[in-house]
Order: sequence, then C-alpha cells, then structure tokens
Amino acid sequence: MSNQVVTRTLKASIRNHSQVCDDLDSHGFAASKLWNVGRWTISRVWDAIGHIPDADELCSYLKAHERYADLHSQSSQRVLQELGEAFVSWYEQDDPDANPPGYRKHGEEHPRSTVTWKNQGFKLDTQYNRVRLSKGTNMKESRYAADYILCEYTLQTDDQTLDAVESVQTVRAVWTGQQWELHFVCKMRVETPETPGEKTAGVDLGICNTAAVSVGDETLLYPGNALKEDAHYFRQQEYDTEGENGPSDHAEHPSLAKRRTAVQQ
Repeated sequence: MSNQVVTRTLKASIRNHSQVCDDLDSHGFAASKLWNVGRWTISRVWDAIGHIPDADELCSYLKAHERYADLHSQSSQRVLQELGEAFVSWYEQDDPDANPPGYRKHGEEHPRSTVTWKNQGFKLDTQYNRVRLSKGTNMKESRYAADYILCEYTLQTDDQTLDAVESVQTVRAVWTGQQWELHFVCKMRVETPETPGEKTAGVDLGICNTAAVSVGDETLLYPGNALKEDAHYFRQQEYDTEGENGPSDHAEHPSLAKRRTAVQQ
C-alpha cells in the first residue's frame, strides 16, 4: 500500500442551526445579489464592446461595489469566479440553443446561494467541532458585534474527523432546500494499493471462440462452436417438452450446465 494526497468533501450538519440560520440566510441572499450584479455587469460590457469579462475583470470592476462588502472579500471573489466559470462553460458549448447563465431571482425573492469561505475567511476548532465563518463588512450589526458566525458541526460520516486530514482548503455553507449544512473541502492522505505486476491479461470475445484469454506468453482458448451447438440442441429440447402435460421448460438446463463445464475444463 502507498499513501496519496487527494481532495475530498466532508459534509457536516450544524448542531446550533437555530442560532446561526439567520446569519447564513443573510449571506446566502447576499451571494445571490452579488451574482446578479455581476450578471448585469457582464451584459453591459458585452453589449457595449462585444467582450465577456472574465472572473478577474469582474472582481476588478466590482471590488468597490456595495454588494461586494456584503460577504468576506474571498467569499465575494468566489461568487464572481463561479459566474465567470459558468459563462466560460456556456461559451465553450458552442450550442446556439443554449442560454447563458441567468439571474438568481424568482420574482422579488432571491434564492439562498452557496457561500464559500477560503482559508483567510474561516477558523477551525477541531477540538470542539466548531468553525468561525467571517461575516461581510456590511453584515456586522455594530462595531462591537461579533464579526463571525460560529457554527457547531457534526460530520455526517462516522469514519472521518477533521483533525485527521492534511488541511481544510475551503468551507461552504450549502442550502439543502430545508436547512443549511457545511461542506469541508479537505486534502486527505489515503492508502492506495500498489501497482500490480507488469503482465497484462487480455480477453477477446468472438464467434469461433467464446473467449480467448491471453496472460503473458500463455493463451487459453474456450471453444465456441461446441457450446453453440449444445445451446441449440437443448433449446430445441425445451421447445419439445413445453405444454400442459410436459415437464418443466427448464428440465434440460442441468444437462446443459454439465456440458458447458466439461467443455471449459
């Protein structure tokens, strides 16, 4: 076995959901509003000069916008990156019937978008299973109010703990339709089996030979014609024994199975 570092997402329930859901709602709505501001900006630039601004350009355009400060700066950056990635994906489809990414709004209501905190936007306490998620500047009620959302979590898997991972890259607050949950994107070290031997086995399925198996320098042939003849014969026997007074329509199956075993041996 060998060790390999991989990326995994660990989902967690929020134990103090009733205490933090209002703050998470505010940030989820804010992410949707920032997405819409970015979407509107793309339309204006596209119509004016025929250019679709990428994620870096969007962040540069909107860094001073009021909605940008609703979230932690890295969280706002990620919203606009996702918007830019969505436009790139749409453009690369080269499908005239495909629609570009739309606005996140249903009438006057904004949905709760996923909010991502990168490494500077969260602080993890694995001893007590808590994580601090930084609020946006506009979300701080006063200069004396807490500038973070303190979530107590329980991982939804019994065989993993966050203190056992290499590092936590990002934390996402995801609305499931009924409640918020946390997704921890981690670098983890896992054991992988060693590379098998150098020999390769190949299997060729054909008509003359049911299977030709090659293992290194050795080739094994399983004859197909004999098995096909047997199948035809025993199928005819089944037809002959069908009917109200005939034996079971599978009566010949044991004999056929014995013949197949004998041929393959």
